[in-house]
Amino acid sequence: MKIGLHIADFTYPAGGPGLADDLTRIVVAAEEAGFQRVSVMDHLFQIQVLGPPEHEMLEAYTTLGYLAARTEKVELLAWVTAVSYRDPGMLAKIITTLDVLSKGRAWLGIGAAWNSEEAEGLGLFFPGTAERFERLEETLQICLQMWSDSDAPYDGKHYRLGRTLNVPQSLQRPHPRILIGGGGEKKTLRMVAQYADACNLFPSPDLEHKLDVLRGHCADVGRDYDTIEKTVMFGLDPGEKGEKVGELLTQLERLAKLGISEAHGWVPRVHEIEPLKILGREVVPAIAEL
Repeated sequence: MKIGLHIADFTYPAGGPGLADDLTRIVVAAEEAGFQRVSVMDHLFQIQVLGPPEHEMLEAYTTLGYLAARTEKVELLAWVTAVSYRDPGMLAKIITTLDVLSKGRAWLGIGAAWNSEEAEGLGLFFPGTAERFERLEETLQICLQMWSDSDAPYDGKHYRLGRTLNVPQSLQRPHPRILIGGGGEKKTLRMVAQYADACNLFPSPDLEHKLDVLRGHCADVGRDYDTIEKTVMFGLDPGEKGEKVGELLTQLERLAKLGISEAHGWVPRVHEIEPLKILGREVVPAIAEL
């Protein structure tokens, strides 16, 4: 089992002027601690569960490009890209660029988007729910076509591309890995079975049921369920002095027994660095065989 770091809060004591240095310290420490992946949110306003919208928030892919230059091993992704914020041809090019410049460490994390408040605030395109899911499927098809040997046109319901040329190609072949976030049983998990390399769920009481639903979709589309990586968004809090490590390990062991191979989440007081060191010292080696 692995853990990944989700950087969702950019409000640190040094403020905006210190963000570049703070992020460098954080991602370098996470890499040294043995974290498998580092992600950022694809939001423009802070979300309410973490703070008021006026708190600091950075654009996802600019940030990931910066983090790529500061690291060597961690995999990088937006957790998860809001499908309606970027046209799919541009998104495929962005992920490809990140993959090339990070030497093969980029993922496409994507979902149907949900934050109408920030979209309305900044004048971003934000259609209704049904249309966003239609656009999500077309975006996945376009990205996969652009990562293939074909540069043929794409003619969908919402997107029309005259030539899906993508040069240079991604370093990862056949394509950068794809994670679809969300646990919707009819649409999201069906798309995971059909298109994705990984799913992202929450460690809620219905987690086992969600995995069974995914297993059913895999059977329907002829996909090997075991080829899909199962991840959960999970708070990684070791405590100020490691006093919560035992409880954390118990929870991770339970998730591993369900087939979860990565716990990906936020670390309280991450800018202090010590929580990352505790996780690297006491959690990463302990879960390696789970």
